[in-house]
Amino acid sequence: MKYRTLAGEKVSVLGFGCMRFPTTTQNAADIDADKAGEMLRFAAENGVNYFDTAYVYHGGESESFIGKALKDYREKINFATKCPTWQIKCEEDFERILNEQLESLQTDYIDFYLMHALDRERFNNIVKKFNLIDKLNKAKADGKIRHIGFSFHDSLDAFKEIVDANPAWEFCQIQLNYINLEYQAGIAGLEYAHKKGLDVIIMEPLLGGKLANPSEQVRKTLSDEKTPVEWAMDFLWNRKEISLLLSGMGTMEQIEANIGYADKAQVGMLTKENLDMLLHTKEIFDTMALVPCTKCAYCMPCPFGLDIPKTFEAYNATASLGMEKAKSIYSEIKTKADKCKKCKKCEKVCPQSIPISGTMTKIAEVFK
Repeated sequence: MKYRTLAGEKVSVLGFGCMRFPTTTQNAADIDADKAGEMLRFAAENGVNYFDTAYVYHGGESESFIGKALKDYREKINFATKCPTWQIKCEEDFERILNEQLESLQTDYIDFYLMHALDRERFNNIVKKFNLIDKLNKAKADGKIRHIGFSFHDSLDAFKEIVDANPAWEFCQIQLNYINLEYQAGIAGLEYAHKKGLDVIIMEPLLGGKLANPSEQVRKTLSDEKTPVEWAMDFLWNRKEISLLLSGMGTMEQIEANIGYADKAQVGMLTKENLDMLLHTKEIFDTMALVPCTKCAYCMPCPFGLDIPKTFEAYNATASLGMEKAKSIYSEIKTKADKCKKCKKCEKVCPQSIPISGTMTKIAEVFK
């Protein structure tokens, strides 16, 4: 395992994203304790020392699960979790939730604590309104938090405003991969944060798995010298501004492969020819991407029974895999797109700001 620096701490270049554990049912809260526990312990024993969770992951069960599963490894690992900003309705909520998280994780302190999924609106109307920066700083002074930062989903301008608004920020977490170069914070945001002294964590390095199993057209543009996953990860590890990348690993095979890739990670590892190849791959990918869904499932559950990520998967397949394969995927979905009632509950929490209700109307037409 290779290590870099995050807020002065030594962290593994590969972080374990704890929101895609195997489950025993379709319910995200029903984590398969045997499989997921084995995966977590294997990662910890093989050099991964950064475990990223959140108050809402796996139906609220992720924190308590990893707290129990990794209890014996606590002194050698870092816990990162997040304040669910959209659930803060008054100043007292911050400390109440933080104390719940400490109890769930079975720890006296959280190594890296983030304001979750900030955008300009949440920063102005929640973080500022309820003095959450002061509360973060106090929790740090009290020893409950060691380092403070934020995760982000909005425009580059909003990102710069949030970075500049708080001199106490130590790190941030942004979405980046060789496809999303100018999406949300993007490469420009990465460089801006680094220039301002913030260390940077990367989420969605594989774009919700799309870069791990690309369409045949996309795959043909990549050299078979490495797997699609390794190319995507190396693109990020190649950058000096990046402290670590998070992978939401859901199988032991993924963990073993990613640890192998991380063992070779270094700044400047890619050639100009490698980078030109990935840029060409992006151009091919962009011509086929209809909906920028990463399957994070923040939109779920739908009050009317739609499987929103799966429906988008079928829709995207019409461009990347062909209509026959897309229809096969769509046929597996019990509640079809035309059952969307346009309540827009999902749109309020979608990190990618997808106009979900309007897109469902299009999808219903395509598969009619």
